[in-house]
Amino acid sequence: MNAHSTALPASLWAATALSAPSTPPLTESCVADVAIVGAGYTGLVTALHLAEAGGRVCVLDAGEPGWGASGRNGGQVIPGLKFDPEQLIAKFGAARGEAMIAAAGGAAEEVFALVERLGIQCDATRKGWIQPAASSVALRGLEQRARQWSARGVQVELLDQPAVARRIGSQNYLGAWVDPRAGSLQPLSYARGLATAALAAGAVIHGHSRVVALAREGQRWQLRTAQGATVLAERVLLAGNGYTDDLWPGLRQTLIAANSFIIATQPLPTPLRQSVLPGGEVCSDARRLLLYFKQDAQGRLLLGGRGPFREPRQGADWAHLERSLTGLFPQLAGVPIEYRWSGRVALTQDFLPHVHEPAPGLSMLLGYNGRGVALATSLGRHMARRLAGQAEAFPFPVTPLRRIPLHGLQRLYLGAGIAWYRLLDALL
Repeated sequence: MNAHSTALPASLWAATALSAPSTPPLTESCVADVAIVGAGYTGLVTALHLAEAGGRVCVLDAGEPGWGASGRNGGQVIPGLKFDPEQLIAKFGAARGEAMIAAAGGAAEEVFALVERLGIQCDATRKGWIQPAASSVALRGLEQRARQWSARGVQVELLDQPAVARRIGSQNYLGAWVDPRAGSLQPLSYARGLATAALAAGAVIHGHSRVVALAREGQRWQLRTAQGATVLAERVLLAGNGYTDDLWPGLRQTLIAANSFIIATQPLPTPLRQSVLPGGEVCSDARRLLLYFKQDAQGRLLLGGRGPFREPRQGADWAHLERSLTGLFPQLAGVPIEYRWSGRVALTQDFLPHVHEPAPGLSMLLGYNGRGVALATSLGRHMARRLAGQAEAFPFPVTPLRRIPLHGLQRLYLGAGIAWYRLLDALL
C-alpha cells in the first residue's frame, strides 16, 4: 500500500461504521499457503473463500482492513463494466466475452448474497441504479445499454425527461435507464464485516504491517514487513488496487490512481429527503467526468466526482462538488456539508480489470475503474478458486504487465484530460 499515513482518514464511513475487528501488526514470522497483500475487498473476499475451503491464509495491510478505497468509496454496488455485452463479445469472442459478462453482470447479486449469508450489518439495500444522461448523444448510448441487458433478461426501465426528474429530483437530465440489480451499502462496514468473517473462517489478518520486500525463496515466496517479520507462502496475491506501491517493479505504472472526492450533507429534513432519490436508488450519470450520488441510511445526500490529483489540503478542494450539488439540486442550497473525504480509484488504459501472473505463484488483481464494490467481490471469489488450483478459467484474461507510457507525467496528462473531458461534457 502506498500511503503517507496509515491512520484511517476521517469520513462519513469512518464515523458510522461497524467496530473494526482486531488485526494487530505481524510480530512473529509465519508460514501460509497464500499470502495476500492488501486488506480491501479483493484481498478480504479472496481470503474468506480460501479460508472457508481450508486454506492457510495470511493477509497483510499497511493500514487496517478497508483503509483504502474499500472504506472510502461512494457505497454504490453496480454490476457490469464500462463496456456493454455486445462490445465485450466483439472484442474477446463469444466464450471469453460471455465469461466476463457473467462475472460482471452477476457481481452485485454476489455482494448482496454474501452480505446476507454472513449477516453483515452494512445498511445494504437493493433499490436499483439510475444512470441519467445530460445530452442526446449520451442518452442514445444508454438506450443501447438498456436494450442489451434487457435481451439478457434484466428487467430494465427507460425514463424520459419528466420521469427522470421525478425519480432523481433534478431537472438536469434528458432521460435515463434503470438497472434493478444494483444497490447501496456502507462500504467500510462491508469491509469490516468481510474481515470479521474471514477471521472466523480461520484466515489471519495483520494491519499496520506494510510489506517492503517480496522475493522468491526456493519453492516459496518470502514477504518481509517494515517491522522485520516475514511470511513464507507458496502463493502470493497483490491486491492494492489504487494504493498499489512499488513492491513489484512496474505494477504501479500499469494504472492511474485518480482521486475521487466525496461530500455528504447533514441528514436532510423529511421534505428534502423525499425530493432527492425518494425511491432509494443510487445514481451515477453518463458524463465523461461523471457525478455519483445517493442517500445514506440516515438521509444524508452524498455526491462524488473527480478532484485534484494531489491529496486534498483544505475545504476549498471540494468546492467543485458543492457547486455541482446545488447545480443538480437547487432545493439543497444552504444545507450544511457535514463530511468531506477522498480516495484513489484505479483506472486502467483499457477500462477493464487486470489479472497478472508475472512469476510462478505470484498473482495480481486490480483495476476496477470505479466499480470495485461489486467487481472485487465477484473476482475475489474467482481468484480464490484459481489460487486453490480449481480447474475453471479465470473470467478475465491473464495479461502481461504493460506500463502506461510516460506514467511519471500522469499528474499532468490526467489534469489535461479532465479539462478536455469537461469541455466535451459541456458541448454535448
